[in-house]
Amino acid sequence: MKFLMTAAAMTMGLSLAATAAFAGDDMMQKVEAADQSVANGIVSADSITAAQNGWLVVHRTDETMKPGPVVAYAPLRAGETKDVAAILTEEVKPGEMLMLMIHAEDGGMQTGVFEYTLGAKEDGPIRIDDKLVMTTITAM
Repeated sequence: MKFLMTAAAMTMGLSLAATAAFAGDDMMQKVEAADQSVANGIVSADSITAAQNGWLVVHRTDETMKPGPVVAYAPLRAGETKDVAAILTEEVKPGEMLMLMIHAEDGGMQTGVFEYTLGAKEDGPIRIDDKLVMTTITAM
């Protein structure tokens, strides 16, 4: 019985260590999404890998590839998350380009409340080697 408890504890410890290593800052953070219909008022990412808890933030964009106003956001947990859906807060028409980006959950006044506005530091975008962690799609 003592051996079984020790083996279980070791397995749990290894599992927690693997999860912590996966959620470290050196992981490959990314956003994967495809062009999609937004007729249902939702924008979805197929998969997101984030080093820390944060936000999927959907910005308007265009051919300049600069992030514009935020039109949707959803909370993210550290690690890989599949099928992340963000509810649109304003109308997006077919043909418009959207930038799906990972933002941090830090620097704001409240944890769990999305506080970012364009140019602010609160809950701001994640950058790796000075590049935003994002992808762009076209609304259909």
